[in-house]
Amino acid sequence: MHGLSLHQDGATTKGPLASGAGSDHHGGVTLMPADGDKILKDNFAAWVLDLGLRVEELGERRAVLRLPWSDRLAREGGGLSGQAMMAAADTATVIAVSAARGEFVPMTTVQQSTSFQRPIVAKDVLVDARITKLGRTLAFADISLTGEGDAEAAAKATTVYAILG
Repeated sequence: MHGLSLHQDGATTKGPLASGAGSDHHGGVTLMPADGDKILKDNFAAWVLDLGLRVEELGERRAVLRLPWSDRLAREGGGLSGQAMMAAADTATVIAVSAARGEFVPMTTVQQSTSFQRPIVAKDVLVDARITKLGRTLAFADISLTGEGDAEAAAKATTVYAILG
């Protein structure tokens, strides 16, 4: 299977896709975590970058980001603020849609709903966004936010994105 590979330095090459990677109907480009980090750096507002999000894993229809613990993001009682978690879920959706499409294109949030089930205190959060439907103009995702080392999610979100490009 052949496609374009996007490298960390921004160069593209034609050739076989990585082992286990599949082609999709959006061109067969496989993104790596470093590509996701570059998408973050190049396309997000400074305050989102201040969250310190890092792309841990990318799949064909999935992105896992790490939201590092920071006392600056804690609220009274010591739990991580819901606003930070919602921003992380929203951002993870953009990276997951980009991974599913094989590239970043302009997109915007249409809807986000988040349910908080338990606090996260003094630990990083793994934000796992999975695309449930990817159309030409809309993308839908389910996101789980889990404290590192925890067995169950602390929050769950759903998002709908309009794809503009």
